[in-house]
Amino acid sequence: MKALIQRVRHASVMVNEREVGAIQHGLLALVGIERGDDEAAADKLLHRLLHYRVFADEAGRMNLNLQQAEGGLLLVSQFTLVADTRKGLRPGFSSAAPPDEGERIFRYLLERARAAWPNVATGEYGADMQVALVNDGPVTFLLES
Repeated sequence: MKALIQRVRHASVMVNEREVGAIQHGLLALVGIERGDDEAAADKLLHRLLHYRVFADEAGRMNLNLQQAEGGLLLVSQFTLVADTRKGLRPGFSSAAPPDEGERIFRYLLERARAAWPNVATGEYGADMQVALVNDGPVTFLLES
């Protein structure tokens, strides 16, 4: 399981020209689920999302996590994140979880996130989404569980 996280000033996701999720300052997490990922991988990733220290403290150092910074978390599924791009000119997706398995794990991650933190938004699994954001920094990290 991979998550490309970006510290944002604000972010939103639209489906069919309708906003389905938005946050103000916080983290946008583009989440890719691979074959074999399970609930334990989702729990590990969620722990890192909530506790990864990417927000500035009073000294300007990255010492605060999402909860300490009182930020929002926008979770967006993105199977292309787990594509094999090592060779050729076309990405391969054989390492991505099948759609039904990926959706089940993503929904589990979302439910656990909402149980752990009150400010969680999401897109729509499997939909063609438009994601808008203002990256803060920019600060971007690739997390793997």
